[in-house]
Amino acid sequence: MTGVVTPQRDKYVDWLRALSLIVVVVWHWAFTILQWKPDGPEPTSPLGFTSGLWILTWLLQVLPLFFYVGGHVHLLSWNRAQARGVGIGRFVWRRIRALSAPALVLAGVWIAIGAVVTWVFHVEWMWRVVLLVLSPLWFLGVYLVLIALLPVALWLHRHYDVLVLIWLGGAALVVDVVRFRYGVDWVGWLNMLIVWGLAHQAGFFYDRVVILPRRYDVGILWTGLFALFGLVYSGIYPGSMVGVPGDKWSNMAPPTFVIVALLLFQIGLVEVLRPSMERVLEMPGWRRVNDTINRYALPLFLFHTTGMAIALGLLWWFFGTLGGEVPPDLRWWLERPLAILGPLVCTLPVVYLFGRQRASAEHVQDKR
Repeated sequence: MTGVVTPQRDKYVDWLRALSLIVVVVWHWAFTILQWKPDGPEPTSPLGFTSGLWILTWLLQVLPLFFYVGGHVHLLSWNRAQARGVGIGRFVWRRIRALSAPALVLAGVWIAIGAVVTWVFHVEWMWRVVLLVLSPLWFLGVYLVLIALLPVALWLHRHYDVLVLIWLGGAALVVDVVRFRYGVDWVGWLNMLIVWGLAHQAGFFYDRVVILPRRYDVGILWTGLFALFGLVYSGIYPGSMVGVPGDKWSNMAPPTFVIVALLLFQIGLVEVLRPSMERVLEMPGWRRVNDTINRYALPLFLFHTTGMAIALGLLWWFFGTLGGEVPPDLRWWLERPLAILGPLVCTLPVVYLFGRQRASAEHVQDKR
């Protein structure tokens, strides 16, 4: 009797998904400057005070890559679930429940803390702290909406294939024209669904992209890079892929068509790097590293601002400062490793206490 051959798990996908979350965490820890204002702490970024540093965001703003890989993982998981006889409704609900439960618990705990501190100690700015801690979860909300819309996305993919990407890209561009040319600002928020939906839908084509000859990978990279330069230096869009104080608007809140170009650039880049990275990830030590960060990347992301709040609270308690210098000086830049170490030390116990079991359950479920 012939046994069933299980396809080998794509370790590079695991690496990209976990790495994209880790980059977001490290970015928040290392490059957030908190200033104390009359109404409480206010975050800012060193990008607004350091000329040319925004170019790094073309590599370090990895949310397009996260949504892209997420689309591939959801399609792959759905195909496996469908083969086991699981319906699309049950599949979608299980995914939503697995992702939303820890986020809702975290939000509930912080809202309760905010209410108690405000009521008992009359600290009005505490709600600002709660908002800062929970604000990075915005992308998880968008991600959950895309999971809920997965039946629609799959139907469009089956019936219209690559045309869906073209339609979504065109829609994102039309939204920008209406927003910037005619001053209808609110329409820009439609791109929260259109742009991230495009990145997620692009993940359905992951297997086709992987088998392309290398010259096509290089072509995708250069197409995205030229598009980025053209859009940014048109004078319409800011150069940074994250919000920067002083810019006329942000390419991320809400996302602009520039993020579509960034997605193309990053897809091309990861495919160009694939052969080298796959050899690295085959090494025993790197396999263990990859497995570990995949197990804990999502809990680390969920709790990283909690750990950061604890670290900054201790810094303020003992030294009377939040460590924020505007503009950042040389000492501030030299302290960036310590800026990562403090929140990490404060986050790990929270992950151990509240996120370990959830991480294991999600890791096992994702392998099924």
